[in-house]
Amino acid sequence: MDTRVDARGAGRERPRLAALPVALRVPARTLVMGVVNVTPDSFSDGGRWFDADAAVARGLRLLDEGADLLDVGGESTRPGAGRVPVAEELARVLPVVERLTAHGAVVSVDTTRASVAEQAVDRGAVLVNDVSGGMADPDMAPVVARTGAAYVAMHWRGHADVMDAHDVYDDVVADVRRELAQRVDALRAAGVDDGQVVLDPGLGFAKTGESNWPLLARLPRLVADGYPVLVGASRKRFLGHLMAGPDGTPAAPEARDDATAAVTALAAAAGAWAVRVHEVAASVAAVRVAARWRAAQDDATAGHATAGHATGQHVTGRRATERAAQGGAR
Repeated sequence: MDTRVDARGAGRERPRLAALPVALRVPARTLVMGVVNVTPDSFSDGGRWFDADAAVARGLRLLDEGADLLDVGGESTRPGAGRVPVAEELARVLPVVERLTAHGAVVSVDTTRASVAEQAVDRGAVLVNDVSGGMADPDMAPVVARTGAAYVAMHWRGHADVMDAHDVYDDVVADVRRELAQRVDALRAAGVDDGQVVLDPGLGFAKTGESNWPLLARLPRLVADGYPVLVGASRKRFLGHLMAGPDGTPAAPEARDDATAAVTALAAAAGAWAVRVHEVAASVAAVRVAARWRAAQDDATAGHATAGHATGQHVTGRRATERAAQGGAR
């Protein structure tokens, strides 16, 4: 079965990710998206940035450390988390979005709710990061189409309190690509332009452990489908299990940052558009290393092709000379 996502978009008129600053649309290297959790129950930081002042200060620090854009969220999507009332999510998110954009930050809003997305865009957010890919709220796609915001559609099979039960795949890479293709079709039907869309394979969402690794290993297949790809591996459970101690206890979230930076380097080398991380400094270094590594690969490939062409010309010229000499001898 062909599971490719056709990104050509016959009706596409807008340039890719037109809502974003030009430098972030087709960047010279993988971008680093810094996470700003305005929640009391985040799995990664335990609510350290729940206060708006603390969240804004956190966002500004991430910018100082090299983040290219900031992802502000007011509802935890950790495994088992319950929903937050929409009024509470708005109260958490909107002041932080507004203040960070006033500081010149490029801001994404992390939400599955159309009303939150729309009001955040009104206050300066230029990207909507929806872990449900539009499945949690049928009004999301029309809002994205109407606002023109860039939109991350993540692979998703259910809310945080039930998602682990859906970690069942025939072929996780083929299944994820097929289900993302279905989301793209639904977005197009709602009027969302292909140029607005970023895809995310949804690491850790309905993927409790081993299902994550094939998606990372075969990430170039998703990149080759033609959409910008966001990778969010930061501090996820599968890294905690990988870095478990001698007694098998998973590493704590903050002890997973080195592994996160390693995944960042691999994702960047595979061509990811951006990585979403909690601590940005190491990932900023990782994407720079990956960019230089890819450039060296390109240089080596070009050099090999040029050398091959020159060798071919030399051989052709030598043979012509030999033929001429043979003709003269006759």
